[in-house]
Amino acid sequence: MQNIINTIKSWFERQAFGVCDWWGEKLRIKSAAIRMFFIYASFLTVGSPIIIYMIMAFVKKLRNMMQVQRRGSVWDL
Repeated sequence: MQNIINTIKSWFERQAFGVCDWWGEKLRIKSAAIRMFFIYASFLTVGSPIIIYMIMAFVKKLRNMMQVQRRGSVWDL
């Protein structure tokens, strides 16, 4: 049962852009606590943290795309 829960959790994290996981690594906080913050803040402020979450996901995706496209020098072969 725990294996199924972990599989679902990892699938959701991949689909949710990994923003909470990324913030968790940066701030050294469990990503579950950050997810709970976004959930509670969304209920209290009628959804505005969802917009912030999507902006952070866009910036994270854009940053990853820029790092992939960065070319090294000729001497890095």
